Amino acid sequence: MILATPFSMPKEVLSGFVLQYAVMPISGFLVSKLLNLPSYYAAGLILVGCCPGGTASNIVTYIARGNVALSVLMTAASTFASVVMTPFLTAKLAGQYVAVDATGLLVSTMQVVLLPVLVGAFLNQYFQSLVKIVTPLMPPIAVGTVAVLCGNAIAQSSSAILMSGRQVVLAAFLLHASGFFFGYLFSRMLGIDVASSRTISIEVGMQNSVLGVVLATKHFANPLTAVPCAVSSVCHSVFGSVLAGIWRRSVPVQNDD
Repeated sequence: MILATPFSMPKEVLSGFVLQYAVMPISGFLVSKLLNLPSYYAAGLILVGCCPGGTASNIVTYIARGNVALSVLMTAASTFASVVMTPFLTAKLAGQYVAVDATGLLVSTMQVVLLPVLVGAFLNQYFQSLVKIVTPLMPPIAVGTVAVLCGNAIAQSSSAILMSGRQVVLAAFLLHASGFFFGYLFSRMLGIDVASSRTISIEVGMQNSVLGVVLATKHFANPLTAVPCAVSSVCHSVFGSVLAGIWRRSVPVQNDD
């Protein structure tokens, strides 16, 4: 078995990386302007747009008959780059609405993104017997964690959401619709094959919304900033599932480069 690397698919990985950190942040900013969102919702929408791709995208790509190897590479690349890209882009774009502590975001992103990876690599290297025991438990724990974090963000602001919930849902819908649509469109315009274009569309459209919730809760004074991030987790899951169901009906031709 040949292990996929960025060097085996340089055009696809680079294109996906650029689209990930261009389409979603810009879309978050433009949607906020279009809907004239309050500053706290705008900051939250832009923040989630600046987050890396979500790990659920790998499963959705598999179901959609996409390029799974590319999906894993893109998720890894955007996740590691998020340590710099997420704070930088958030400060530049959301900073036009609210005060943004870029240094604080940088430190927290490192803690949330890099620390678990390093701990996991250490345990896998030196405590493989323990890893074999806990591995089956991790998926339900991960799902439970996402549910608790997103549910808590929504519950804390339930009264405000009841008043402006439609606006937030519409904003999240437009954000992810933009990511899926332009991710696929620009990939095809760049001459990338259908399977890889589907993958890039999914990677761009699906965000690590939990990271957005954590950062919004910790670094923004208004708790409502976390609401678009929480709503985003539902929107991109629904979008991704629908697309996967549609695309699974047809088998794309994939380049052998």
